[in-house]
Amino acid sequence: MTHAPQPRPTACLALANGTLIYGRGFGATGEVVAELCFNTAMTGYQEIMTDPSYAGQVVTFTFPHIGNTGTCAEDDESADPVAAGMVVKWDPTEPSNWRNTQHLHDWLAQRGRIAIGGVDTRRLTRAIRQQGAPHVALAHDPDGNFDTDALIAKARGFAGLEGQDLAKDVTCAQSYRWDEMLWAWPDGYPRQTDPKHKVVAIDYGAKRNILRCLASAGCDITVLPATATAEEVLAHSPDGVFLSNGPGDPAATGVYAVPVIRDLLAANLPIFGICLGHQMLALALGAKTVKMGHGHHGANHPVKDYTTGKVEITSMNHGFAVDGQSLPDGVRETHVSLFDGSNCGIAVENRPVFSVQHHPEASPGPQDSFYLFERFVASMAQKETVS
Repeated sequence: MTHAPQPRPTACLALANGTLIYGRGFGATGEVVAELCFNTAMTGYQEIMTDPSYAGQVVTFTFPHIGNTGTCAEDDESADPVAAGMVVKWDPTEPSNWRNTQHLHDWLAQRGRIAIGGVDTRRLTRAIRQQGAPHVALAHDPDGNFDTDALIAKARGFAGLEGQDLAKDVTCAQSYRWDEMLWAWPDGYPRQTDPKHKVVAIDYGAKRNILRCLASAGCDITVLPATATAEEVLAHSPDGVFLSNGPGDPAATGVYAVPVIRDLLAANLPIFGICLGHQMLALALGAKTVKMGHGHHGANHPVKDYTTGKVEITSMNHGFAVDGQSLPDGVRETHVSLFDGSNCGIAVENRPVFSVQHHPEASPGPQDSFYLFERFVASMAQKETVS
């Protein structure tokens, strides 16, 4: 009895510790070097791949059905995929969704992103949880020719995300206005035509759905690059300032961003930060940030809001965190992760300044935390009343 020869692997994931994982490649061909993380979300793979906060990372998806709904340009969180690549258990099937416009394989290939399927993602995720986020090299070659020693060497040579300012790579090149609101059936994205508050959003890698949430909450938004000065922000006479999410080490981006945030704090404006914006606001207030072992990446993270006593299920994507023990006097912890007790929110006492680690825009994820946008708007309305 003869057995049919097994097809040659067309993709290889090489870890810095020498581990080699073979599978089937799809998307673009070539090689990429990055940090490997895992995401437990059951939906939203397109939003995850286009989230600027994933710059410098290959994403392992623990949910096996990746690609089953295809892709749709309306769901992009940025102009192009920012995540370096993806690792999945099963090869993408044919799309089954009325909004689909392009197969995931073609979508990735067109945008130069590499993917590997046929991987035991449960085993890989367990290794990441136990050993921390590894440095990896991911290669896709249709002929299956891999120089594994070179791939391992490239993974070992990766500088890592600690100490890296990646916001400069994903921020906007110049300022722009934003008035698109949250998607609504049947017309898609409506426009905000009657905003109540002027907001300057500093773009460290902002997701589009965050800006849509601000617009839907009644904001007239001007987006400025990550390197904007306090003078440039204040020149717009904003009612409030938003500090966006983004990738990389907050201490590295904070070299130029933290002094600006401190100047904005001195201007006594309402300030709201998310993710990297949260971390850098904490740095500006005198706290510290730390690199996490494997970070938080998913759409089912329970967070307790100490201001209300409620527990909300949140979307998260971060590899750094604010050290809750380093918060100075006058800054209180408002939210905490119920998974590991890490800090998820801060507020300045008796001032309209607050931030959270999780993603209240929920793209993808639950919508429990949308109230934070309303809280920001309420702080601007209150300040205007007092003024």
